[in-house]
Amino acid sequence: MIWPFKPRYRKQIARIEINGVIARDIRKRVLEALKTVEERKFPALLLRIDSPGGTVADSQEIYSALKILQEKVKIVASFGNISASGGVYIGMGAQHIISNPGTITGSIGVILRGNNIERLLERVGVSFKVVKSGPYKDILAFDREMTAPEKQILQELIDVSYQQFVRTVAEARNLAVETVRSFADGRIFTGEQALELGVVDRLGTEEDARKWACELVNLDPEKTQCCTLEKPKSLLNRVLSSNQVSSKLSAAQKMVEFEVSTNGLPMWLYRP
Repeated sequence: MIWPFKPRYRKQIARIEINGVIARDIRKRVLEALKTVEERKFPALLLRIDSPGGTVADSQEIYSALKILQEKVKIVASFGNISASGGVYIGMGAQHIISNPGTITGSIGVILRGNNIERLLERVGVSFKVVKSGPYKDILAFDREMTAPEKQILQELIDVSYQQFVRTVAEARNLAVETVRSFADGRIFTGEQALELGVVDRLGTEEDARKWACELVNLDPEKTQCCTLEKPKSLLNRVLSSNQVSSKLSAAQKMVEFEVSTNGLPMWLYRP
């Protein structure tokens, strides 16, 4: 018999890291890694989350993929330094969650931001002429104030996304919707408080989470290897990442690109 994949993967634990703001690039990388977990038939997955959140749809797609994977793989999520908003949402895709006592988590809610630079444009003598098919086609335009009807439309959109978040947490953690809503008001809390609220199952480190994942699939935690799945870096990226200045400039560039690309998008994002 020819095995399509080496059976050694059945004796290992897969590990995926989710670091930083959840957007398109992280979604693509994580979904590819989850596909590898399924193809190689890892029995368990350690999902390390260290993220303040991100865009709604990207978080939902990762969560949905994790829910499907649950049918074949035991998943343990480990909350790191911060696992808030969209980070919490993704964590709901795991059967079990462990958090450090001091982890910053929570921030369950939705935020949508628009920028108004009308006064600045007036100062430099710039104005825009707009032709549109309907009164709301330029909703959240940055060169004017938002109207009352526009604010109502956006609030309804945010409320729908918020209800999706609340229902997901309630279903994943076996809590009543009203119970979740009582603490899902955007507040942040520690891992210790999250345990009291029922958002996580245990307090502990990533190593504790790894051992738990091993035990769930009857593997010896002392002998089982943990295989971290990540996209290989190109030679150029490896060279740039070794340069501290270039690395900082790259991080700043990505943040600016994120702010521009997500302007006007609903986000499950903790903003300190």
